[in-house]
Amino acid sequence: MTEVVRWAHAHRKFYDAQSSNLMRSTVMLAYPASAGLLYDVEREAKEMKLDAQGRLALRQAKSVPILDDIKAYLEREQPNVLPKSPERQAIAYTLSDWEALIRYCEDGDLETDNNGAERSLRGIAVGRKNPAMAGFFGSDNGGRTGAILTSLITTCKRLHMYPFAYLRDVFQRIGAHPAKRLEDLLADNWKAAQNTAQNLPA
Repeated sequence: MTEVVRWAHAHRKFYDAQSSNLMRSTVMLAYPASAGLLYDVEREAKEMKLDAQGRLALRQAKSVPILDDIKAYLEREQPNVLPKSPERQAIAYTLSDWEALIRYCEDGDLETDNNGAERSLRGIAVGRKNPAMAGFFGSDNGGRTGAILTSLITTCKRLHMYPFAYLRDVFQRIGAHPAKRLEDLLADNWKAAQNTAQNLPA
């Protein structure tokens, strides 16, 4: 597994720290090379309809210099704040997770935040409050199976696919499908193959 940390979490730490050190927190939140500019790069990539390779190139050209500026600012300010202050904790949190925060600049398929994934899991979080739903999976193994199925169904929704049709076809074929070609059954590849068979655009 590879750790990837959301920029929204780091941003929230500085927002919360404004109550104790308004100046430094506000500077970070409105810093010329702040996280807001990172999102501008992502919007540009989306408007240009770049693929993963194109997003990676754009991030390397525009996001990496912004990230370098942010890190330099944090390292410069860290010795100037009280050790147990919210501001110091915000800086320490950001620097300690730095490699995970900038990992999206190493892979064009990664996002700066996982808001989409969190939205897709909101139903499960709400369901935990229901005693009947809380015990539905029955065991850790059941929970793992539920997580896998939820991931597959959510992927289908994001790809505008009918989950039942996809899962039925995969479950019927997977027993005889070559192990070295399991990627053929991933939702995006399955959809592309279906579209090709029906002469539809990818």
